[in-house]
Amino acid sequence: MCLCCIDCGKNTRVCLSQLPYIHPNATDMSHSPNQISFGKVYLVGAGPGDPGLLTLKAKGLLEHADVVIHDALVSSPILAMVSERAQVIDAGKRRGRHSLLQEDITQLLIDQAKTHAAVVRLKGGDPFVFGRGGEEMMGLLEAGIDVEVVPGITAGIAAPAYAGIPVTHRDYSSSVTFVTGHESAGKYRPKVNWRAVAQGSETIVIYMGVHNLPHIVAELTAAGMAAETPVALVRWGTRPEQEELIGSLATIVQQVETQQFQAPAIAIIGRVVNLYEILAPASPMHSPHWAKLSA
Repeated sequence: MCLCCIDCGKNTRVCLSQLPYIHPNATDMSHSPNQISFGKVYLVGAGPGDPGLLTLKAKGLLEHADVVIHDALVSSPILAMVSERAQVIDAGKRRGRHSLLQEDITQLLIDQAKTHAAVVRLKGGDPFVFGRGGEEMMGLLEAGIDVEVVPGITAGIAAPAYAGIPVTHRDYSSSVTFVTGHESAGKYRPKVNWRAVAQGSETIVIYMGVHNLPHIVAELTAAGMAAETPVALVRWGTRPEQEELIGSLATIVQQVETQQFQAPAIAIIGRVVNLYEILAPASPMHSPHWAKLSA
């Protein structure tokens, strides 16, 4: 089976399983005698979990890749789309349970591209939105490996939408900030300036923030955000097991503790959360599509 327009968008048909490839120990006669040809790495966004949100280009790559190296948050229905002939490697990174260091993952991508034509790095959400895709692309380019990004739908938009919470609304919010609640050591700056974030936009969407939620809430409150500001947490957004927790800056930390609400979850802070009760009944979670996946 061939995939149309995978690279150029023109009316051509490209079959990834038949892409020309020359082993690094061989000589590519179409280039200079000392030049070797490596495979290509695709940094693919798997989206937030619902397989219906996966892009057509991503699906085609999964069906024709030689190697798929995936994150922990890629859902099982999406992994099921990977070709049976492909080698599948779990490089998942979850808090406290890192299977590989980031440097090791980048090196793994380089090594696989030297022995395979099409390597897919499959990431939950979008590779360039808190997905370290930029770091991996830089490492691959520095190693002389051809690389391409295939965007995916990020959880910061999809999870609120599936909970009935638009991140912008003309009557509630004309601005939105996306920020990580889990920062790595050795960053270019020591921490997120939560006080600036609090004053910067009307909606705040926080990735990976459940563990640090008490600190985040304290900082936002100290910056002047009202204690009654609505807060929503959406766990496993767009999946059959999706859960929502609705509260305010004054109550959400205690609610998380009482209900033992755990990661992974997206936090949405702002007046748009008030639309939850109105719009949630129309969520895609109530569609026949999800009824089949939940069965």
